[in-house]
Amino acid sequence: MPTPAPSTVGAASEAEVLGRILDALQGSSQALVGPGDDAAVLAAPGGRVVVTTDTLVHGPDFRLAWSSAQDLGAKSAAVNLADVAAMGARPTALFVALALPDDTELDFVSQLAGGFRAACDELAPGCAVEGGDLTVSDTLTIAVTAIGVLDGAPVLRSGARVGDVIAVCGELGAAARGLAVLFDRFRSPGGAPIPVDRAQLTAAETADLDAQLRPRPPVAQGVVAAGAGATAMMDVSDGLLLDAGRLARASGVTLVLAAAPGGTAWTDAALRGGEDHALLATFPPDAALPPGFRPIGEVVAAGAEPVTVAGAAGGGRGGWDPYRDWDAQRG
Repeated sequence: MPTPAPSTVGAASEAEVLGRILDALQGSSQALVGPGDDAAVLAAPGGRVVVTTDTLVHGPDFRLAWSSAQDLGAKSAAVNLADVAAMGARPTALFVALALPDDTELDFVSQLAGGFRAACDELAPGCAVEGGDLTVSDTLTIAVTAIGVLDGAPVLRSGARVGDVIAVCGELGAAARGLAVLFDRFRSPGGAPIPVDRAQLTAAETADLDAQLRPRPPVAQGVVAAGAGATAMMDVSDGLLLDAGRLARASGVTLVLAAAPGGTAWTDAALRGGEDHALLATFPPDAALPPGFRPIGEVVAAGAEPVTVAGAAGGGRGGWDPYRDWDAQRG
């Protein structure tokens, strides 16, 4: 009688787990040497590469009760692709290290890899997972390293100049509203997360939830912004106020935020909510803003505050800080 195929990571060999991942990624590699050797070999036409890394840990960064494997893979890819884009670079490869509990279903691993591939295909065509590592852990952890290539000079946080226009590409506040939906509607009386029932949600709530669980940052616009003369740029991952303050300090200026995109009033979610992964950039005053970028303010000489909003100080700390905020979100 044939031995049943293993269904969990703990019952499978490393080769079987890796096989599931490679099957989901099959045909996506454009590397000179892709997955399967000790290391990948990538082409770097411009001679310069951009490298970034990010780690997502079950608990502070995601909850399996709320995220499907596909969405989790796609989000893990997207947050790293956005960082490459924020340097004005074109993403070319991802390397993924997974720490998996023994009881992780192999089908979950396949779907996770499928989410990585889907995000690359949608957000950064030509980019693919080209390698990584597997290990065992009590806590599901996804560590991603992203590689990109530069066609010109990198766009740094430190390049904003007095008189520059501040602009943003992508949505602000949707991911924070989606997180609020999860914490307000899909937790047990004891605070533990419970599965999402989308039938309970309005269309607007569904869109916000998707922005949180499966962000779609404007990755392609990073290269476009660099070509249009962006003087500084960064990914808005921890909230506009917090990230704008980082850019202001790096450049030695103050960012004056006027009206929100579309001329509306600023909301707390737009200012302090994180995980939108919009692109925040500054451009010379005479530059034509590239498609998708909307003006939201002006760079002025450094003052008492790194960021002001509609003429007032930014209003203290804003955005996500895992060292200060995680305890408040346990459950």
